[in-house]
This record gives sequence, structure tokens and C-alpha cells, in this order.
Amino acid sequence: MREISNLLPAGDTYQAVCDAFVWNLPRQLNMAFEVCDRWAIDDPNRVALIDRTGDGDRELTFGELREMSDRLAWHLKNLGVKRGDRVGVLRRQSLWTAAAHIAIWKLGAISLPLSPLFATGALTSRLSDAEAQFVVTDKAGEARLGVLNIDVMPVLPETASGAGRFATVKTGPDDPAVLIYTSGTTGAPKGALHGHRILHGHRPGVEMSHDAGFREGDILWTPADWAWIGGLFDVLMPGLAAGIPVVAGPSGKFNANDAKALIEKNAITCAFFPPSALKLLRAADVKINGLRTVASGGEPLGAEMLHWGTRALGLTINEFYGQTEANMVIASCGKLFKAHPGVTGRPVPGHRVAVIDQDGIQTAGEGDIAIHRASPVVMLEYWRRPDATAEKFRGDWLISGDRGVVENEMIRFIARDDDVITSAGYRIGPSEIEDCLLKHPSVAAVGVVGRADPDRTEIVVAHVVLMSGTIADEALKKELAAYVRNTYSAHAYPRDIVFCDSLPMTVTGKILRRELRDG
Repeated sequence: MREISNLLPAGDTYQAVCDAFVWNLPRQLNMAFEVCDRWAIDDPNRVALIDRTGDGDRELTFGELREMSDRLAWHLKNLGVKRGDRVGVLRRQSLWTAAAHIAIWKLGAISLPLSPLFATGALTSRLSDAEAQFVVTDKAGEARLGVLNIDVMPVLPETASGAGRFATVKTGPDDPAVLIYTSGTTGAPKGALHGHRILHGHRPGVEMSHDAGFREGDILWTPADWAWIGGLFDVLMPGLAAGIPVVAGPSGKFNANDAKALIEKNAITCAFFPPSALKLLRAADVKINGLRTVASGGEPLGAEMLHWGTRALGLTINEFYGQTEANMVIASCGKLFKAHPGVTGRPVPGHRVAVIDQDGIQTAGEGDIAIHRASPVVMLEYWRRPDATAEKFRGDWLISGDRGVVENEMIRFIARDDDVITSAGYRIGPSEIEDCLLKHPSVAAVGVVGRADPDRTEIVVAHVVLMSGTIADEALKKELAAYVRNTYSAHAYPRDIVFCDSLPMTVTGKILRRELRDG
């Protein structure tokens, strides 16, 4: 029987962990072996997945997961899938979703995560751009694929034929394994192509965000779609690689009380919540028992959300930072150092992260958050877009597109470069204004953007979702503006407030400020 596997070395301080950390990327590396077959060989009866989707709830062992993925791998091979082919996975959280990615990697093919939340246009553009011929899906997905004006074959894994052990294709760290499209917060989505090293690259940051590593008895869950890099590589695959059972939960719109019930009934100890989910928990005044760690990434939380986490969850939420092109490179870790509101965290051991200027030199002031290309979590390229790939790098640094500053060896996220507001000569990041407004008892959610103004270049505009039962009137607008002016800053308060029922968001829970700006 194998013990839980963490990549982070033990240590009482952040520096001690950094000093002891060494990358160990083998020349031959295939994620299918790392997340499934290694455990199936050494500890086949260890629980890999816990199905709580409502489709015949069960626990699946690593031995059973290997049999499922082998069967599907044979089926895909018989259909003609070969090394390097792109194969879509269009399913909600489920046992077969995990097995599908593993089967594709066993073939040396490239998995293409697709969210069931994608509309027809999003599915068509991704499948066409990737030139995918096959999509592993379910009955609902089969119907949706049938109306697309592209030639693609749906594969229902429940009916897959094929038997016997499948010999996984030999691959290396830099061989392509997964093609994940960006969320499109700043423009048309691009396909970020990652090699098999992506799993190793993610694991230290995932472990850091769960207080420096998993333990025996931990159970992991996220409401995030497994088609998103946050669901797939911040939860599902790192959990399987570590030997931690991962819960596949029900799909549908996030509900705070349902999340509480799922966590407490299944003794879930470690969770990853997108900020949007945490804000819904806060708005519903939900308190959850039993969690050991909570990680969050995608948007800065701010002081109010961190304070709420202490009160409602009984812990300090560990924030992390990354993007589809290079994820989990900065993280907080309550076990190793104290969290500071507004500060994302410290570079994850093994990753070189810096704030640089236009010449690629590290700067003490505001600059571009950048990740050194040597980090194994950095993408190989944008899929068949060499010009866009070249533009993403400045020398050996991958430019995140986010602005930040280093404070006491920690990195403070300011805003996406496109989201920074220039008003009367001041550069204003929206996240701190949003955090301030969230402290007001009438505010459930908020998105802040700039609007062109002839006198000030831009003015700050807040789009506010109110708590249930709150009256939206001019008096409240004045009250909220004064609240920011008096408690945050006289130069950065919203000069216009727009009340709305909801905020436009990506399927990953990020506010689409571009849509707010466009009106």
C-alpha cells in the first residue's frame, strides 16, 4: 500500500520548503500513469473518485479507474485516434470525465476540455480551431454536437468496446497532452497547448494552497467545472496524483446550501472555491463545518472576503494566482506565512515569478507579473499561433497581462492590464474598490470598470448586485459612493453606480469587465 504523495518537501517555514524543493521531471512522463496506473499497480483498492452526481452514487478505486480508461483507450484507438490527435471531452463532473482524459493521454493524443456550459458558438470555434474529430461526451452532449455545422463524432464511453490492459504510449515532459482554451476575459479565446509536465508544474502550488500538502483522510472537491484549468489541474488531476479521493459533485447552478450539505455529508476536508462561489456563500450567510483548507483563485478576494472566511469557514482562505498559460505560480499558505489582504501570496517553490518592466528587468515599482519559461507549468505554445506565442513572451519571461507590485517579498495583484483605470492622473485597480464595496451590508457582488470621461480621462463606475430585499434608489447610490470615498480613497470612489441583477462572468467565475465596459 502506497502512502499519500506530495511534491512539496516538509518544512516549518516558506524559505525552508523553497530551499529543499527540487524539480524531478523524468525523461519518460505520461500523466495517465501519474494519476491512475501508478496507484492501480501499487494500491488498486485505494479510492480515487467519489461519485455524488446523482447517477448511481458510488466510490471508484484506482483499479477500476484503470479498467475504465483502458477500455476507452482501446475504443478510441479502434476508431482511429492516434498520437497527437485532439480529442474533445464534453462532460460535466463524472467518473467518465476523469477516465476520458486518462484514456486520451494513454494514446499519446491531446485532450481538449469542453464545458457543458459552452454555447454553440464556443463549442464550434474550439472544435474547429483544434481540428478535433472525436468528442467523448454523454447523451446531452451528443445532441448538442449534432446541431453543430462541423464534422465531429461523439463517443459515448459507457458503450465503449475493448478489453485487456492498454499499453500507454511512451511520452516525455514536453510532448503535447492537453489543449485548454483561455477564458476570453480580454479577447477571443486562444488554445494554450501544454505538455505532460503540466501536472508536475501544478502540484506544488496546489499543495501550497492546501496548507503545504495533503494528508491521509483528506477528501477534495470543487464546484468548478472540470473543463476549466482550475477544476482539471487545480483539483482533479493533482488530487488523483497525490492519492486523495476527489468528489464528483452534481452539476447545475451553484447553490450555497447544497454546497454546505455536500461538504458536511461527505466529510470533505479540502475545497477549491472560485471567488464567485465564495461570494454566493457569503451572500447566503452560510457557515460550513469540517473543512481543513480552502483555496481560491481567479479574482482577488480582498480583506472582507478573507475575514468572512475566518468567521464562516473557521480557516484562512489560501489565495493563489495563475492563468491558463501558466497556472498556480503564486500562492498563500496559512501554515507557512500570514496572509495579507490584497496580496496574492509568494512564488510557489520551483517557480520563478517576478514583476518586470518593459525591458524585462525586475522592478521595485508597478510592472508586469511574469513567469520564467523554465517553469514546467508554462505552456508550450498557443495552438498554431506562433505570432501570438512570441508576443506572450518578453525574453525568457511569459507576460501574464496582469499588473502587480512586490511588497515584503509578496506579490500584490493590481489588475489586468486592460482593467487598470486612469482617472485624473491616478492609476486605479478595480479589485480594492470592489473589496471596499463588498464590506457594505447592502452589496452582494460588484464589478468595477472605467468609463471614458473628457475631464478625467476615465471615471470609476461600479456595477452592483444588491442583497435580497435591498431597495435600489438614488439615495443608496450616494451612500455607496460616500462609503468608498470615506473608507477607501477620495480619488477612487465610483462617480457612477449601476444596479444590476447579475454580473457577466466567464464559465470559470471571472467577471467579464470588458462586457461591463461595453455596456
